[in-house]
Amino acid sequence: MTQTTESARADAVRPPGRMPTRVHRAWFVAAVTFVTIIGAAAFRSVPGLFIDPLHQEFGWSRGTIGAAVSVNLALYGLTSPFAAALMDRFGIRRVVAVALVVIAVGSGATVWMTAAWQLVLCWGLLVGLGTGSMALAFAATVTNRWFTGRRGLVSGILTAASASGQLIFLPVLSWMVEHHGWRPASVTVSLAALAVVPFVWLLLRDHPADVGLAPYGATEFVPRPAPVRGAARRAVGVLLSAVRTGPFWLLAGSFAICGASTNGLVQTHFVPAAHDHGMPITAAASLLAVIGVFDVLGTVASGWFTDRFSPRRLLAVYYALRGLSLLFLPMLMAPSVHPPMVFFIVFYGLDWVATVPPTLALCREQYGEDSAIVFGWVLASHQIGAALVAFLGGVARDAFGSYDVVWYASGALCAAAALMSLVIRRRPAPSLALA
Repeated sequence: MTQTTESARADAVRPPGRMPTRVHRAWFVAAVTFVTIIGAAAFRSVPGLFIDPLHQEFGWSRGTIGAAVSVNLALYGLTSPFAAALMDRFGIRRVVAVALVVIAVGSGATVWMTAAWQLVLCWGLLVGLGTGSMALAFAATVTNRWFTGRRGLVSGILTAASASGQLIFLPVLSWMVEHHGWRPASVTVSLAALAVVPFVWLLLRDHPADVGLAPYGATEFVPRPAPVRGAARRAVGVLLSAVRTGPFWLLAGSFAICGASTNGLVQTHFVPAAHDHGMPITAAASLLAVIGVFDVLGTVASGWFTDRFSPRRLLAVYYALRGLSLLFLPMLMAPSVHPPMVFFIVFYGLDWVATVPPTLALCREQYGEDSAIVFGWVLASHQIGAALVAFLGGVARDAFGSYDVVWYASGALCAAAALMSLVIRRRPAPSLALA
């Protein structure tokens, strides 16, 4: 009797003519997305490696180079909500493929630059727009469309893909920079972006209905929605509605601090800061890559925890532990790698982007079907925080001769983010899309 009921339910979910599959197609789409984000991580591994070489070759200040990185980081976030809306209009495949081509052009063109404004144009503008179109809103859109069950776990796995890419590319790119200069590394980034394009175009699918399936974990077949026109108007409309709610500001504020203390600070300035203390660039970049190893573990575990525990409490714990670790970092800097520094790398790596799955869960809880676009705007705040610290960190290094004040300030900000996370209300909000 039970088997008959389950069979009837499965037939109700599948459209006529579809045979059951052993592994749901959603997991293959998640795998393609994972690999795509890994390839995309190549161009997010470079900025910290280029600061010293560009300073030495062109004489540009670290503040000037940091300004270009800050434009990149800001656009990475600001483009994200519009990219999420564009994916609703034109499909995931088209948006991601175009974004990869833009990244390849921007990164490849840097080999001919001779002035700082060209760095801002190529690396800041073009690569920033491209990466923004493949930001975490890409992972959020795939998760929301293809999964009803295990969303926390899947979002954690896809977020960890960025760290996996960092693990793969950072040691290779740092070796290139140290032995052959920054230009071969930039060309490698360009080629890596182009290599992913056919992979995306041939294997990625926009919606479960395209292959006649219901989302993973769904009890009903979901027809493919009609393309949503007016992507820019919808993205702005969702923002204008979201800013009238308290949870949005708490999520955006805490996630801005997340960006400041990760992409803006550690990813951009850890290598030059360690080099200031006599550590070789390759060794410092390898430590940053090891962060990626433990980030994979931490982020996947965070997705698993998010399916089972309060995302508010998880965020508070993550931010508090991150802030504590940053306060100790200036005392750990040395010419060589010692056990206390290894402990910091492991500890910090487990926390690197563990904040993403619970933040995504809170966006879904509060904003429903508009959650991917809302998360895009929350991610924009993440990148604005990262951009500010990428710039101010370079300015602080030029002014004070060290990064110590930046580490301490970021640790204090993380404590504030922990408090903000705890006070996010539990009441879900209705859909924010404007008619």
